[in-house]
Amino acid sequence: MMTSRNPYTGKELKQFEEMTSKEVDQALKTAEITFQEWRKTSFRERADLMRKAAAELRKNETEYAETITQEMGKPITQSYAEVEKCAWVCEYYAENAEDHLSQDTIETDAVKSYVSYEPLGIVLAVMPWNYPFWQVFRFAAPALMAGNVGVLKHSSNTMMCGINLQKIFERAGFPKGCFQNLVIGSKKVEEVIRDKRVKAVTLTGSVGAGKSVAATAGDEIKKSVLELGGSNALVVCEDANIEEAVKICVQARYQNTGQSCIAGKRLLLQESIADQFLKKFRKKVQELKSGDPMDEDTFIGVQATVKLAEDLEKQVNQSVEAGAKILLGGKREGAYFEPTILTEVTKDMPVWKEETFGPAIAVMNFQTDQEAVALVNDSEYGLGVSLFTEDFQRAKKMIPQFNEGAVFVNELVKSDPRLPFGGTKNSGYGRELSFHGIREFVNIKTVYFNKF
Repeated sequence: MMTSRNPYTGKELKQFEEMTSKEVDQALKTAEITFQEWRKTSFRERADLMRKAAAELRKNETEYAETITQEMGKPITQSYAEVEKCAWVCEYYAENAEDHLSQDTIETDAVKSYVSYEPLGIVLAVMPWNYPFWQVFRFAAPALMAGNVGVLKHSSNTMMCGINLQKIFERAGFPKGCFQNLVIGSKKVEEVIRDKRVKAVTLTGSVGAGKSVAATAGDEIKKSVLELGGSNALVVCEDANIEEAVKICVQARYQNTGQSCIAGKRLLLQESIADQFLKKFRKKVQELKSGDPMDEDTFIGVQATVKLAEDLEKQVNQSVEAGAKILLGGKREGAYFEPTILTEVTKDMPVWKEETFGPAIAVMNFQTDQEAVALVNDSEYGLGVSLFTEDFQRAKKMIPQFNEGAVFVNELVKSDPRLPFGGTKNSGYGRELSFHGIREFVNIKTVYFNKF
């Protein structure tokens, strides 16, 4: 039995009985039957339905946004923004999928040779709770537009969102079986991956979950894409626009109550501007309103579970015991953790070495660009880095030295349907979004015509 619970009130919202193996088999049978017809549909037909999905998201945005907030505590205005972003990715792929998957003609010795991109079949998505709509849509929109069908294993604490996600596609008019939510726990994931009808798997989640899914997929010789954790650095150079950098860094760390893989979790300040920046940064963080996630003025809500807040508390306390200083915050009450700033951080502390999934940031100073690069790369993760400088030539010299999936100059790291998204090292492999993402789950077929 899975329980959906409001993390702000502690109130139980709904219970879900896990699907039996027989029910999962029936869902996969439906998906396979649907795929055989769906793969034959034209891009125009798929695009029409995907645009209807976007329209459905906007039509019932209140229903969807409130479910997100109730289930995992995201401040309501940010939930609305998440729903709107899902509509955007639907429209992006409705507009661009055909072009992304058009045949590539290659000049060879053949009369004609080209590369075509064809769907694989059923793709399993194992998705997390922190962006319970967006993480799913950035997989589903390209996968379905490519002619695949999707089955979702959502996080057990956001199963109401999972039900809604299937509902969106059904309300938009997609054929039954194009997208199904499987009400299953983590223990049944291996069974689904090993099913011969499932051709590939994508996961957004922890490193541990990623290793488990990748091992099973590898054993079955099936394609996998992993988007795992991150410990992104925010690098502020002495020539940066301090006022703008402060605003962006606050947003980068504390949006979604800090529960984002691409959040800026390590703040690196060039020594000459460190005190000035930190004073302004602290003031901005103090101004963030904490409270009821359903209140439109709330920016900091609660973490999705009490355990998540307890885990962050442990990381902060252990770091303080090792010598870190709390400049702001540091206290927990239930699932709420105060927006926190830690200074005098060293590389052996948990808030530096580990991913902190909540509203706490570790601050460290640097002197030279080379030192900044070395600090950024001193992580088992490699999802992204934000670099703040007015000197673009300086930035261009540093960019190739970062072992990251993305470098954003004078901006927070963010996902955009037009750009590939993914990381290196323990942040995973493969890419989502853009034409790179839609080509992850297709058969890249070489076609060669000769004439005697």
